[in-house]
Amino acid sequence: MKYQIMIGILFTLLAKRKVSAGELAAKYDCSTRSIYRYVEELIIAGIPIDIARGANGGIYISDTYKLPKGFFTKEEYARTREAMLAMLSETGDPTLRAAVEKLSAQMKTEKLETAISGNILVDSGTWGSEVRFSEKLSLVERAISEREELEIDYADREGERSRRIIHPHLLVYKQNIWYVFAHCTKRDAFRLFKLGRMRSILLTGEHFERRPFAREDIPLTFWRTGESDIEARFEIAKETLPFAEEWLGVECIREESGKFYADVTLPDDDSLIGKILSAGAGFQVLSPESLRERVKAEARRILNA
Repeated sequence: MKYQIMIGILFTLLAKRKVSAGELAAKYDCSTRSIYRYVEELIIAGIPIDIARGANGGIYISDTYKLPKGFFTKEEYARTREAMLAMLSETGDPTLRAAVEKLSAQMKTEKLETAISGNILVDSGTWGSEVRFSEKLSLVERAISEREELEIDYADREGERSRRIIHPHLLVYKQNIWYVFAHCTKRDAFRLFKLGRMRSILLTGEHFERRPFAREDIPLTFWRTGESDIEARFEIAKETLPFAEEWLGVECIREESGKFYADVTLPDDDSLIGKILSAGAGFQVLSPESLRERVKAEARRILNA
C-alpha cells in the first residue's frame, strides 16, 4: 500500500504540479505526517520534489520534470496506462485523466534527445541530470513568447534559496551560461537569473504585460562588480589552447617565443578556481600570487580528499 500511495503522489504531482499535503492525505486516506514521509522517500529516490511552507505553500514538482528515460519499458508503459484507464472509467477523476494524458505523451516523446528553441538546437543529454536542461530552456522560451508568469525556486550564489514570481522577457547566453532577463515582482525590477540555479520552474497560469527595455538595460557586464574582479596572467600549453580560446576568447591570447599567454580580467567568483583546475597542467597561473596559492590549495585538498 505504501508504494501504491507513493506512485499515486508522483502521478498526482505530474498532473497538477502543486498540491497540499492535506489534499493528498484526504485522497489516500492517511495522515499528513505519512504524506510528508512518503514525499521524503520520493526525494531520496531522486525525484525533484520540493516542499514550501506557509499560506501559499504546498508540495510541488517542476513543470520541466518528466519521468526519466527508461523509467518504464514499453510493456510497462502499456500496462500502467491500461490500469490507469480502468481506474479512470470507475472514478472519472480529472487529475487521473491528466496523468494518463501526460503518460501517453511521454511514451511518444521519450526517444527525443534534443530540443529546438527558436533557431537554437540544444542537446538534452546533460551530465546525468533527470531534469533535462533543454526542457527547462524550452519552457522559459515558451513563457517569454506567450508572456506567461513563472514561479521559480532560485538558489543565489551563496546557496540561499527563495521563491520568486518573475516575468521573463529575454534569454541571454554568455560565457557558456544561460540567463533569463526577467522582471522580478519581489524586487519590482529587472534582474538576470541563472537558468542553472533554478531548481524548479512552475507556470502560474497568469499572463503579464511586457515592459519596455533597451539593450543597454541588460547588464551584459553584470559580473564586473569592481571588488570581485581579478587581473590574471596565464601561461597556456599548445594542447590547452582550445580550452583557453573557448573560455577567454582568441583575442586575449598572444604568442611570444613559441609560448602562449593571456592577460585577462575575470570575475573572482566561486567557480574560478574550479575552471582553472579543469584545464589541467597545461594551464598555469603566473599572477597574481594569491590566485596561484588558492589553486594549489584546492588541488591539494582534492588530492587528500
